[in-house]
Amino acid sequence: MIELVQFSWSPFCLPQRRILEFSGARFKLINLPPQERALVWQLTKQRYYGVPILRDGKNVLFETSDDSQVIAKYLDQKLNLGLFPADLEGEQSILWHYIENEVEGATFRLNDIYYQEHHRREKLSAADELQYLRFKERKFGRGCIDQWRAQQSDWLKKLEASLVPFEEMLAHRQFLFGEQPRFVDFDLFGMLENFLFSGHYQLPKAQPKLRAWHRRMQTLQIAQ
Repeated sequence: MIELVQFSWSPFCLPQRRILEFSGARFKLINLPPQERALVWQLTKQRYYGVPILRDGKNVLFETSDDSQVIAKYLDQKLNLGLFPADLEGEQSILWHYIENEVEGATFRLNDIYYQEHHRREKLSAADELQYLRFKERKFGRGCIDQWRAQQSDWLKKLEASLVPFEEMLAHRQFLFGEQPRFVDFDLFGMLENFLFSGHYQLPKAQPKLRAWHRRMQTLQIAQ
């Protein structure tokens, strides 16, 4: 059985989880506290410490660069999902770079404002909470989460502005590149699920096409 090693609100794990749900394949989730990576280090034979990790029998998959999409491409080929058609190769690459930088840059900050609630919901310890804060402050500077909280309205405006191209793309089609979902649909969905994870936000009311697309993506399954 396919196993997905993740933590539950990661914007890079959420797309892989939704791809697996979409496929209808049997899979198992292995949830880790955000800062606990011993299992990942073990599975990858000390080659990688990030998430997600995919284990499929003897195969252990992880990303080889910030934009490699190794896991999604493996699932696409194994499960015949049609997420990476050759004729969209360049366009998808451009778009997922935008999604994983412009969109994710706002969504993770808005989500991290409520990180303490996430830890309580997932029944993580105070030590886990401390390690999460320490990790964020080492990467983004001391007091970064308090700063993002103070700038919350500005980050919401930045997020809405970054989503305008997707509203325009969805004006006359069901998914970003036509009438069936491609990888970038799942990638964008994961970033928005990260944003919505706390329950404190909604997608912008000024973007009804995006909201309708999000509802479709929540329950979409491939035709068997």
